[in-house]
Amino acid sequence: MSTPSTSEHLARARRVFDLELTEARRVGERLDESFARAVEAFREVVEKRGKVVVVGVGKSGHIGEKIAATLTSTGAPAVMLNALNALHGDLGIVCDGDAILILSNSGETDELVNVFPALARLDVRIIAITGKRESFLAKNAHIHLDASVEREACPLELAPTASTTAMLILGDALAMTLLEARGFTREDFAKFHPNGKLGRTLLLTVDQIMRSPDQMAMIKPTVIVREVLFEMARRRAGCAVALAGDGTLAGIFTQGDFARHLEKNPNLLDLPVTGFLTRKPITIRCGALAYEVLHILERHRIDDLVVVDAANIPAGIVDTQDLARFRLV
Repeated sequence: MSTPSTSEHLARARRVFDLELTEARRVGERLDESFARAVEAFREVVEKRGKVVVVGVGKSGHIGEKIAATLTSTGAPAVMLNALNALHGDLGIVCDGDAILILSNSGETDELVNVFPALARLDVRIIAITGKRESFLAKNAHIHLDASVEREACPLELAPTASTTAMLILGDALAMTLLEARGFTREDFAKFHPNGKLGRTLLLTVDQIMRSPDQMAMIKPTVIVREVLFEMARRRAGCAVALAGDGTLAGIFTQGDFARHLEKNPNLLDLPVTGFLTRKPITIRCGALAYEVLHILERHRIDDLVVVDAANIPAGIVDTQDLARFRLV
């Protein structure tokens, strides 16, 4: 048997992508009021401080673990229940008022069919995702979601591929629709991800990442550029902040400004900096969240951002070189 060429490998891989995407789209096109009812069932449970118990075995169990993790990370508490252990004590994790999400492509999996009567005796809502609309689980669940596919991506039609992808996307659709229905925000998400980049940018404030006034190059507009550069070097700062007589922000002078103006002014070092200040620089208010800093720096392509208080008095400065220290980039 000859070794397949690179082009043959790529062609086969693309067929898998095409087939699984096609099947996933079909599942999306079949969504109906049952999906909306499932979302509302989950919403009611979560608002009453209940949880979603995901049940599955085999490949469906692996998909269930991911769905449970996504629900939990987006503010809808969810746990994974091993169907094999459920009848030997683990069923105690289910409480009245919970929602049950059962995953089974066939809808006839022995372990799930065996545990179903025990679940049905509890005061719970049972939502089943199956690939067979006439299966036991589909007919007996309170709500059934159709995740059937016409064929698997496996050329042998044996390994679950398109069916598990469809189930996973359907679970994501439930979680994301529920997220929006509950008004879950970026700030809420950050609470559950405090160690991630998003969590840090949403939980940290500009006051926590800015350089304090004693680390800034603070100048009067009347000083000459030479003195400004000396002060910037002494403070290891990329810009100098000019203060008006009342202490408010009068402008900034950056290393970039020096380079640009030097070409046209050979004697720039001995000229007052006032003529070369950026009078109305981009600023941010004290107390703003760190993610606002990132948006401003990216949008305006600047390296230094002056932090001001309500009276427009400089309270600090954010230097892009400091962002890595806080693991924000």
